[in-house]
Amino acid sequence: VQLQASGGGSVQAGESLRLSCAASGIIFSIATMYWYRQAPGKQREWVATISSTGTSNYEDSVKGRFTVSRDNAKNTVYLQMNSLKPEDTGVYYCSARYPQIYWGQGTLVTVSS
Repeated sequence: VQLQASGGGSVQAGESLRLSCAASGIIFSIATMYWYRQAPGKQREWVATISSTGTSNYEDSVKGRFTVSRDNAKNTVYLQMNSLKPEDTGVYYCSARYPQIYWGQGTLVTVSS
């Protein structure tokens, strides 16, 4: 199983980024997909979930700003991040529950004020 996250970068506060996570080695359409992030010096925290049926859930601080989506034809999950804030800075990880949890490598997002 491989989960390849991409799309991170350095942006100014208020700007947007779209993260992608391409999965292989699983039947993507039945996997629940997650985004987590880890800020410097802090524990990894959950950001968003999208179920196999497309139901999404968000951590409170990103509600209304972030949108998780999936393209089962491309075996890819996305995280559209708008109105970014400096506190959104961190390494973003995708993971899949299939049914055990698999993790990908992270992609760094840096938001400067």
